[in-house]
Amino acid sequence: MSDSRRVYRRIMSSLKQLYPSQRLNGHQIRHLNTLAAMIAGIVQSQSCHLEKMAGKVTDQTQVASRAKRFKRFVQHDGIDQDLFFMPFIVPLVQALASSGPLTVAMDGSEVGRDCIALMVSVIYRKRAIPLAWVVREGSKGHWPEEAHLHLLNKIQALLPTDCEVIFLGDGEFDGVQMQAALTAAGWEYVCRTAKNSIVIDDGDEFALSELALAPGECIDMPNVRFTRAAYGPVLLIAWWRSGYDEPLYLVSNMACVGEACSWYRRRFRIETFFSDQKSRGFNLQKSHLSAPERLQRLLLATCLAYIWIIYLGVQARSDPKTLRQIHRTDRCDLSLFQLGLRYLNHLICQGARLPFSLVLPR
Repeated sequence: MSDSRRVYRRIMSSLKQLYPSQRLNGHQIRHLNTLAAMIAGIVQSQSCHLEKMAGKVTDQTQVASRAKRFKRFVQHDGIDQDLFFMPFIVPLVQALASSGPLTVAMDGSEVGRDCIALMVSVIYRKRAIPLAWVVREGSKGHWPEEAHLHLLNKIQALLPTDCEVIFLGDGEFDGVQMQAALTAAGWEYVCRTAKNSIVIDDGDEFALSELALAPGECIDMPNVRFTRAAYGPVLLIAWWRSGYDEPLYLVSNMACVGEACSWYRRRFRIETFFSDQKSRGFNLQKSHLSAPERLQRLLLATCLAYIWIIYLGVQARSDPKTLRQIHRTDRCDLSLFQLGLRYLNHLICQGARLPFSLVLPR
């Protein structure tokens, strides 16, 4: 059996075993098989171009036929996250939630050709694990707050009701409706806000940019009102971190300034997901897809592939003997994603059994 066929069959059998007990119909089983082939093609070609993916999957058909299968998959209206992603994500989230607070981050990035994805992820060992997303046309610009709330509701349905959640967002996610929804859900949050945001403190109204702040200084304003809608009370923080060119402004429902700043430092880790999906990994930006709904379905495969590779990275890092075989012996300076890719290649070359899981160790 060829290496590429072995990878495909391992993924296909694993996805079927991991899928919940309810039975899929014949059409859906074929879609699951195609999804497995796409994952195999992505991790072996490190490409999201359908033909390049198809060239790395060996079965009884021609490359052109496999590429057509992949194209039909991304075009099919009946394929969505609820059916082909969420059944695998629920066990992952439940496992992570049982070991402590979940750090959830939301951010957007360009994907495909002239499209942008809004993604919500959970932070795990300096990487961001995708939970849900939506794609629309456009290369820049903020999403409407309704889109933020839609994804928030989707994620709330995934999480155990008693788990502790910390939400992190960039300046796009500081809307008062979003803050109110996060507080109503019982989540703590820290979001960046703009320097021209309005603060109301004891009847005084001013913009954050009016604060006289020096490099290295941090000013906190507890129990103030935010924007002219007077939402609050909230905690506002003006923080000029050493080594940065300008201040950072944060809005939070936390009580402790140091805690809010400490949590916010983790927000940038969602950007590691986008870099791994694109130039440093799967080259999603070269998929040549421009229809948002097709990119949403392609992300089903790229996100599941990503979680598997992170799992392999964790396995490699936890085994010193394996780590010595695939990386330097004095220290490990590879990300979990790059380590996972290297470990997969090592296993394939050795003809070894391929471990597969979409539930990450705590």
